[in-house]
Amino acid sequence: MDEASKAFGGCAGCREPLGFDISMAFQPIVDIGDRSIIAYEALVRGAAGEPAGTVFSRLTDETLYGFDQACRIKAVEMAATLGLDSFLNINFMPNAVYEPRHCIQSTLAASRRTGFPLQRIVFEVSESERITRQDRLIEILREYREFGFRTAIDDFGAGFAGLSLLANFQPDIVKIDMELVRGIDADLTRRTILKGILDICGSMDIKIIAEGVETADEMKALADLGVTQMQGYLFARPGFQTLPAVDWP
Repeated sequence: MDEASKAFGGCAGCREPLGFDISMAFQPIVDIGDRSIIAYEALVRGAAGEPAGTVFSRLTDETLYGFDQACRIKAVEMAATLGLDSFLNINFMPNAVYEPRHCIQSTLAASRRTGFPLQRIVFEVSESERITRQDRLIEILREYREFGFRTAIDDFGAGFAGLSLLANFQPDIVKIDMELVRGIDADLTRRTILKGILDICGSMDIKIIAEGVETADEMKALADLGVTQMQGYLFARPGFQTLPAVDWP
């Protein structure tokens, strides 16, 4: 049994060996208002830097649960080793959570072992992932909040949950999907839709991050709408096993 598998407790699914190693790349999330790095998102990679798609192609129904746990542990361990001093955003797979309080134990153990503060961990769930039970997802997110984690809906505007999820659970952060951001400087419809999302989230004190920002014109259009927190190739590409610096435009 590999070290990641040993770190899991309890359920057999979470102890199922992956059969391959994983690593992480990190991409900064910035605030253009004060030109600061507010977080790094951990993005799964193969042990030699293979892209996420290659890693996901190797998963089976039996290893899905262990994979979700391994990603959390690896992200926390590497963030601590690299000296990350901002927030750490970790993607999780809600369909791979048996029971929230049990399945979070490996993350809690990694935090204690490495000294990485729980309060600096943000759990992201992708709206584009088909959620079999929204009530189950809301239960998970509420449990995570009780542990002191921050929560985020990723890829907002591109998936299955949308406003119905916001009506039942208000996360700390909403990350606007890159398809809505792409070309927003030249698209009045996209700007109008985003303005509506900003108004809704602002009334509920939910922070907005725009994903996939690639051009200075997109950045300016977002800033004009009041969005200052962004992520994308304009600022930095993901760095394999590193915390890349920001190339400020």
